Amino acid sequence: MKQDIKVTVDAVIFTERAGVRHVLLVQRKNPPFKGEWALPGGFVEEDEDLETACRRELKEETRIDAEDLKQLGAFGKIGRDPRGRTISVAYVGIVAYQMAKAASDAAAVEWHPLDGLPTLAFDHNEILSQALLP
Repeated sequence: MKQDIKVTVDAVIFTERAGVRHVLLVQRKNPPFKGEWALPGGFVEEDEDLETACRRELKEETRIDAEDLKQLGAFGKIGRDPRGRTISVAYVGIVAYQMAKAASDAAAVEWHPLDGLPTLAFDHNEILSQALLP
């Protein structure tokens, strides 16, 4: 049996505001996890490379450009996405504080201080934890 595997990207974007480190999160507009907070990201299109896909998803959902992204790693735990088998490649970046605006499939977008994070959708708590390792 052939399994359809999808590739996604997730962006872990940090900023510092008033001396406090924040991470950019989107509130999901659509299922799965509708209304829950997640890292910006989405599906990679057939004709784009991974970093380009990450920049596109970040811009589409938050209106934020991140110039300097570094690949953090791949996350492919079975069951990480209820829509089917997905493997996500996560990127991390730091930007100067700027206002973000929800767009595309994001209902809201906010900078969250690291000491006051909500529970995140998918396996995004694990991805964020990896990004915070020294």
